[in-house]
Amino acid sequence: MKSVQQLHERRSRLVGDGEITVSFEFFPPKTERMEEALWTSIRRLEPLAPEFVSVTYGAGGSTRERTHATVARIVKETKLAPAAHLTCVGATREEVDEVVRGYWDAGVRRIVALRGDPAAGVGARYEPHPGGYESTADLVRGIKAIGAFDVSVSAYPEKHPESATVDVDLDTLKAKIDAGADRAITQFFFDNAHFLRYLEAARKRGIWAPIVPGIVPIHNFKQVSGFAARTGASVPAWLARRYEGLDDDPATTHLVAAAVAAEQVIDLVDEGIRQFHFYTLNRADLVYAICHLLGLRPQSTGAGSVVAKGAA
Repeated sequence: MKSVQQLHERRSRLVGDGEITVSFEFFPPKTERMEEALWTSIRRLEPLAPEFVSVTYGAGGSTRERTHATVARIVKETKLAPAAHLTCVGATREEVDEVVRGYWDAGVRRIVALRGDPAAGVGARYEPHPGGYESTADLVRGIKAIGAFDVSVSAYPEKHPESATVDVDLDTLKAKIDAGADRAITQFFFDNAHFLRYLEAARKRGIWAPIVPGIVPIHNFKQVSGFAARTGASVPAWLARRYEGLDDDPATTHLVAAAVAAEQVIDLVDEGIRQFHFYTLNRADLVYAICHLLGLRPQSTGAGSVVAKGAA
């Protein structure tokens, strides 16, 4: 029989060895300085042994070469499993398939399949490219036909800006999973209730693939608020109040950001969530700290390399 103390113990304090898995997102650098920052972050986070790390892909393939170069270098120089983002907007099937085969030849076995934003921007009407993939579900089928890739797709706890309702959004997600996607990674959110309601609704629809919450540490509140406005993610008033008056106080902002992100992930662990995807913005400090709180530890293998181990 459980003691009173055990009954009231938070799940996050009872998480055992290896129960939490994480993945990280990076974006391809534009300059030499940005490349140095990216690789500093990759080296810092690599010992935590994430399930995979993803590298974004610009609208219309605008970062195609930089994305490919980044994932190819990750394959060659690290023990990480890179997942290359891939969109189908503004390209024919043949052009997209060529990119997919190029990733396979480079040793990449994971892809994050996304439709991509319309050329006119988020909110504009999407028109498939002539001769291109019609949708993300169509793209997933195409990727799976080329090779045995592990494919992740997107999910939107507060619905995609183009979806009329959450039900329509869930129909889209189910189509992607039915097409062969292995998991869904959510857009970032700040109110966990949105994610938990979405997860429950997805399960009721028969969507049983993993739906992994996307978490973004808020290094810069104004910047992240701008991201949120463009993607349809709401910013709660309580969150805005926590950053109020800190525009010229980076030290306090950093501490608040750590507290906010830690609170969010620990609450999700208490709700039974065991997988997390972090939008790093190519910065490792806060993400590393949060992973530490989740029990992840770098551990020496005795040969100079390290792997991560969940702490009991």
